[in-house]
Amino acid sequence: MFLKYKCLIILLLFLTGNMMTEAQELIAPTDTVMAVVGDTLVPAGQDSVLALDSVPKKQTGLDAPVTYQAKDSIIMTGANWAYLFGESDVKYQQIELQSEKIEMNMDSSLVYATFGLDSIGEEFGYPLFKDGDQQYESKTMRYNFGTKKGYITDVITQQGEGYVTAGRTKKMDNDVLNMVGGRYTTCDEHDHPHFYIQMTKAKVRPKKNIVTGPVYMVFEDVPLYPIGLPFCFFPFSSTYSSGIIMPTFGDESSRGFYLRDGGYYFALSDYMDLALTGEIYTKGSWGLSARSSYRKRYKFSGSFNASYLVTRLGDKGLPDYSLSKDFKLNWTHSQDPKANPYRTFSASVNFATSSYDRNNLNSFYPGSQGFADANQNTKGSSISITQRFPNNPFSLSATMNVNQRSKDSTISLTLPDITITMSRIFPFKRKKAVGKERWYEKISMSYNGYLRNSIDTKEDKLFKSSLVKDWRNAMQHQIPVSATFSLFKYLNISPSFNYTERWYTNKVEKAYDMQKKQVVARDTTYGFYRVFDYSTSVSASTTLYGFYKPLPFLGDKIKMIRHRFEPSVTLSYTPDFGASKYGFWKDLMYEDQYGQMQYATYSPFESGMFGTAPNGKSGSLSFQLDNNLEMKIKSDRDSTGERKISLIDKLSLGMSYNMAADSFKWSDLSVGLRLKFSKSYTLNLNGTFDTYTYGYDEATKSVRRLDIPRWQAGKGLGRLRQTGTSFSYTFNNDTFGKWFGKKGNNDDSNNPPADSNASNDPEFEQISPGEGDQQDKTEGGRLRGAKKETGDFDSYGYMINKVPWSLSFSYSMQLRYGDFDPSKLEYKYKLTHALSFNGNLQPTKNWRFNFNATYDFDTHKISYMTCNITRDLHCWQMTASFVPVGPYKSYTFNIAVSSSLLKDLKWRQSSNYRDGQKWE
Repeated sequence: MFLKYKCLIILLLFLTGNMMTEAQELIAPTDTVMAVVGDTLVPAGQDSVLALDSVPKKQTGLDAPVTYQAKDSIIMTGANWAYLFGESDVKYQQIELQSEKIEMNMDSSLVYATFGLDSIGEEFGYPLFKDGDQQYESKTMRYNFGTKKGYITDVITQQGEGYVTAGRTKKMDNDVLNMVGGRYTTCDEHDHPHFYIQMTKAKVRPKKNIVTGPVYMVFEDVPLYPIGLPFCFFPFSSTYSSGIIMPTFGDESSRGFYLRDGGYYFALSDYMDLALTGEIYTKGSWGLSARSSYRKRYKFSGSFNASYLVTRLGDKGLPDYSLSKDFKLNWTHSQDPKANPYRTFSASVNFATSSYDRNNLNSFYPGSQGFADANQNTKGSSISITQRFPNNPFSLSATMNVNQRSKDSTISLTLPDITITMSRIFPFKRKKAVGKERWYEKISMSYNGYLRNSIDTKEDKLFKSSLVKDWRNAMQHQIPVSATFSLFKYLNISPSFNYTERWYTNKVEKAYDMQKKQVVARDTTYGFYRVFDYSTSVSASTTLYGFYKPLPFLGDKIKMIRHRFEPSVTLSYTPDFGASKYGFWKDLMYEDQYGQMQYATYSPFESGMFGTAPNGKSGSLSFQLDNNLEMKIKSDRDSTGERKISLIDKLSLGMSYNMAADSFKWSDLSVGLRLKFSKSYTLNLNGTFDTYTYGYDEATKSVRRLDIPRWQAGKGLGRLRQTGTSFSYTFNNDTFGKWFGKKGNNDDSNNPPADSNASNDPEFEQISPGEGDQQDKTEGGRLRGAKKETGDFDSYGYMINKVPWSLSFSYSMQLRYGDFDPSKLEYKYKLTHALSFNGNLQPTKNWRFNFNATYDFDTHKISYMTCNITRDLHCWQMTASFVPVGPYKSYTFNIAVSSSLLKDLKWRQSSNYRDGQKWE
């Protein structure tokens, strides 16, 4: 029995020894491998081995070593196979392959990569292939480092703004991918995209183009075979290039079916582009547009947009037929300040015919400027150039201004508007001053010259106008001379002299018209006419301070109240330029419709561009009082323990008395008030008080101003003639927190403690342990399984749910004299005010709502309103814009791919404001 077990143990030891010997041979070093000589195995180290040069050496075909690593384990076999497990990585030159599992043959240069499965059967660690800047992610991949060819299944690669996926793909040695059953989409839901273009077969040239066979659209896994093409071509380019702009299809009841915004894009150069588009309607309307942007670094930048639109409405020969030809030009140009320190050129042109905005559908909705063009009654354009001369007080500027009023198609054009300016100089100042400054060295002077040529007319009459008869042109010169002296250290004396001269090319004579029952222009005489005037004045001003400290029993919160008082008195004199020797004013006597002799005075130049010389002698004594009231209080917010509060930032009163006038010697009382309620809001109020009384003529039904001051009539110092103010404010999520919350409360109790060694430099961001690894997993080309953004979370892991919103409003008010009340012999007040408001609301991450509206106080209703609703549909964008009230009721609905690459893949439905018109 013992012998039986002994034999069994010996047999087991013998078999075990043979197995151990075989395993060592599989992993034996290369230098102990037996060389093959015919059919005989001879140890490689013996002398009977054949010479090395006679043995055919196996060539791998690789030009560089292959490096590999794995996080879990690496198993090598004697057949030169390597098995890598756990975040494996193989590198050869610029080629890199990452995967959870990789099998590699050392002899044939073949690698096979696949994913792994976790404990619940979920796939992870998909193969990621990198070749330079090209990346492919798949489920399995076979690749030959020698031939640079491979076979890939379920590949995903990003090309441009889209993604290409395919079930079976063959990679060629020139990096071309031949695919069968491929898909192209801009949706990043790679396993289940919301839409894609199904490609039966395709050839992908990375970063160049995709050429396909038959293709068709698929939406939410529903194939749309009718929406297909026999072949397709997708070009890719890292630089912008020329190409076709696809039009938009739609219909309008008034103009018919249309194709709009289609044309061609020209990539002219690196500094400029051009897009030519057009639109055509089945009922005869059409339009052309050209827009361009240009930019040269450190020189200039700008853009322009020109459009021509022909609109036909109704049927030709019927009463409702109309034909309008409209034009619009937008041009902006700005010069870089570093381009030329002495010359600047800028342009801001917004010119359009009065009916363009009514015929262009896009004009009814707010654009980038924040308002709808159709809701704007006025437009303004300007082009200006300024030239400054080095080491010279003179500067020259030229401007062209155009103002339009769409309501009645009125246009005001000024071309040119030239200004010549000489900055203030001291002509008597010594170049090499010795001793104290002398009194005459404080005398300064400057010069301003204006040359203008303008016209006010209708749009259709602009190019038919006469330069001599219809255009107004004039030039004005202004030369102020002044100086400032100190008297008794606290009193500032400032004498001044002002000379003004105007040059006109015509004058207008007037006469009484019995039919119109008023004085009208009778004759216009053309020639060269000078109108000048001059005046002199001297002013005295000082500054006084008053302080008040509250009594101790009132508390110690208020430390001091300061009152700054700045009075000034000005004495001015102007000769009587209404005298006949000057010829600037004329007397007119006529008999009115009642047979009474009337007397009137007029100036032939009073309608001139720069006015005329003043009529009558003036010797005025003016008073100006400026006040400022501040309070200093104790405060813990400031390091000094004190804080200043502005009670009245400015309160000014001004009035003058003309000693040389024979009547109405007192001027109106002007009052200004400025209050600072906060750092972001200041209230400004300016008003004028009437200082005289009025009378009423029952026979002529006319109002006369009486030379009786109000204080003499027992009606007080003055009556408010006009005042006005405007203000705006924006409410948002933080508004009420700022109003009622504790300022400066930096409560970080809900936040985790910060690392004391963390850098305070905002250029650097601290990465917590493991965060860098997570970034490497989710970034760097990983498309499958990438972590989707779900929102922000607090330190406890709860999602922060915010609803951003804002509400802005702007209000303006004007109070002035209105109709006259004969019973009270006073003017009634007329209140004019305007209110506009807009808001934004984002109730969820993907929904947005905003609106703009204006309120008409005369009709007591909203006069105009636009609303916009936007929904982010992941890879699609849905927008709806509508005008719910007013004469331009309309809507626009649009759903399109979010990516600009497939922006022509969209559906648009809109209406025209004419569709809602009710014909009586």
